[in-house]
Amino acid sequence: MVSDIAYKKMLWHSRRGMWELDILLLPFAEKKLPELDETDHKRYERLLTEEDQDLFACLVERVQHPDKEMQIIIAKIREFAVSGVARPH
Repeated sequence: MVSDIAYKKMLWHSRRGMWELDILLLPFAEKKLPELDETDHKRYERLLTEEDQDLFACLVERVQHPDKEMQIIIAKIREFAVSGVARPH
């Protein structure tokens, strides 16, 4: 389980410079981050260091991330996004 401070930090960094990323990352961070194990938290933190354009391309399946570990967390974000969650306004 992630600490409250770490959760808030990841939630804050999930707000990106692209609205398209916000609608993918924020709902995932709000709903799923508390449920993830430590390994997935580390993957998500690493994912947040990616450039917006590169991250977006991976999330919408234009390209496959070269790192297998990142592919795991990207797949979880995609799966959550297609589940029909509410988008931020």
